[in-house]
Amino acid sequence: MNAFDDRRCELGEGPLWHPERGHFLWFDILGQRLLAREGRRAREWKLDRIASAAGWIDRERLMVATETGLAVLDLGTGALEDLAAVEAEDAGTRSNDGRADRQGGFWFGTMGKRAEKRRAAIYRWHRGELRQLVPNMTIPNAICFAPDGRRAYYADTEESTVWSQPLDAEGWPAGERRVFLDLAPEGLNPDGAVVDAEGGLNVALWGKGCVRRYDEAGLVTDEYGVPGKHSSCPAFGGADMRDLLVTTALEGIEAPDALQGLPYLLRARVPGLPEPRVIL
Repeated sequence: MNAFDDRRCELGEGPLWHPERGHFLWFDILGQRLLAREGRRAREWKLDRIASAAGWIDRERLMVATETGLAVLDLGTGALEDLAAVEAEDAGTRSNDGRADRQGGFWFGTMGKRAEKRRAAIYRWHRGELRQLVPNMTIPNAICFAPDGRRAYYADTEESTVWSQPLDAEGWPAGERRVFLDLAPEGLNPDGAVVDAEGGLNVALWGKGCVRRYDEAGLVTDEYGVPGKHSSCPAFGGADMRDLLVTTALEGIEAPDALQGLPYLLRARVPGLPEPRVIL
């Protein structure tokens, strides 16, 4: 399998297909950069802080989760404009996984820079309102949403658990969450995830080098392998939404070979859904 791009990432994460620009973007969290490939043209934005996930606002702007909070990135100038401070006073935390929801909001996680236990949380921004939704986590991941927008998924990688959370019409949590996947018996660590057009959860498994698809009942239907051991996050894109970009990481691998830390492009059996626009 050929890599989608030859730039290795210490911690590749947060891939996003921009529907108006028609290409993928992804982050190297620890390298403090945003990468893209526009056809044969490689693009890179060097950032002044750690950033990890994004949602698109319009053709030229992204909502970006950073180590000091939410910011708006101008893709034309590369400038970051602060929008909302989140744990900005705590130099020991950073942002992690994140994704736009179907109601135009944006969910994102924070975590300790050394993955300290119970130092993480998940937040949501929606039309100017910011709330902490899930406290006392360790490594928040797998944030994604059912096609109808009435259910969120998220994981704590440290606990090998993915939860399902009912949402109200405005996209806020409504009712108790439930365990959707308990992967501890298999020794698996869920990382980033995305829901496809049939409601299947496609989750990257850190350390296993694959994305595994679970149907709405939690049963395995597909598994897509990649050469990068630390598969970190998938994103759907392309003209038919069946292109699946999977980021990987060098982090935590002793003497990594040339296949580690690269993004890989697969063809998924089930198409994905376009990422929703974030409404400021």
